[in-house]
Amino acid sequence: MPLAALLAALLAALLAAAMPLLAQRPDLDAFRRAAEYSKGERGDAVLVMIDGRVVFEDYHNSGAANKTHLLASGTKSFTGVMAIAAVEDGLLALDEPVSQTIREWQNDPQRAAITIRQLLSLTSGIEGGPQLSPPSYAEAVTGAMTAAPGTRFQYGPIPFQVFGELMRRKLAPQKETVGAYLQRRVLGPIAIKTGFWRGMAQGEPQLPHGAYLTAREWAKLGEFVRLGGVASGRQVVPADLLQELFKGSAVNPAYGITWWLNVDVPPELRAEIRQLQNNMGGMDRVPGLEGMVTAAGAFKQRLYVIPSRRMVVVRFGNSVGKQFDDAEFLGLLMGSPPR
Repeated sequence: MPLAALLAALLAALLAAAMPLLAQRPDLDAFRRAAEYSKGERGDAVLVMIDGRVVFEDYHNSGAANKTHLLASGTKSFTGVMAIAAVEDGLLALDEPVSQTIREWQNDPQRAAITIRQLLSLTSGIEGGPQLSPPSYAEAVTGAMTAAPGTRFQYGPIPFQVFGELMRRKLAPQKETVGAYLQRRVLGPIAIKTGFWRGMAQGEPQLPHGAYLTAREWAKLGEFVRLGGVASGRQVVPADLLQELFKGSAVNPAYGITWWLNVDVPPELRAEIRQLQNNMGGMDRVPGLEGMVTAAGAFKQRLYVIPSRRMVVVRFGNSVGKQFDDAEFLGLLMGSPPR
């Protein structure tokens, strides 16, 4: 082949390889519009990470890059990852009965049937309980049954504190606290530094909503999930096990194990999900972002993991009621014109 033709072919190949990357260059104007929208809805921070690199961050109102922020129920998603680590370590199986460890439940036919999967997908039949004052691990196991296992989605902190008690008992033979295990198997390997976590110093971290992190630290969890359980080039938990967190239940397909899923929900559940979105941080489906999973908390704390865009997004805020709409924010972020 003549040299000129060879060079032309090489140039064409390079351009073909570069085009997908050029087409997905960060749209900083879109990110700014989304941040302005968030700011106007009592937002504190917006951070965008693509391919593991922070490409945009904006802090406003009371937010700052070095300031930790409550995650509220965004904390719950750490519990799911810890559960998967415990599966890998042989401490538990997701479909084993909780009563295998919390043995006082064995005398109650309904409680005896509850599995760990149902507990963490909020379909166990155990009441959710008050949002702001979760009981201790030991107290949580006495929470009332208000439905048969697997028949109703009930959002709230009590099931996560029950899981804390289950983990406490599982770890007792090796003389390790829940807090120490969470640090050793999840936070440490992902290199996440927490500013504060209620109960952590006592070894019983509040699992429903106790953590305070900076935006960059929370984004590390999202990138870990996007990469299928990998952090710093190391497989921290198996990718196939991690996928168990993103399987919805029959009574709420939009919630897996501690993560919100971007899927449709049955008509009879839509009103309840919208109420959670407005009050406690739940998620409606956002069209066009199939495969997205979200850690969500009250006052519209958000950790969006969007594999199709190779993207992780953090949003912090103090929004209340109907302030801040996920679809509006994400539409602006993805380049849709402002409404």
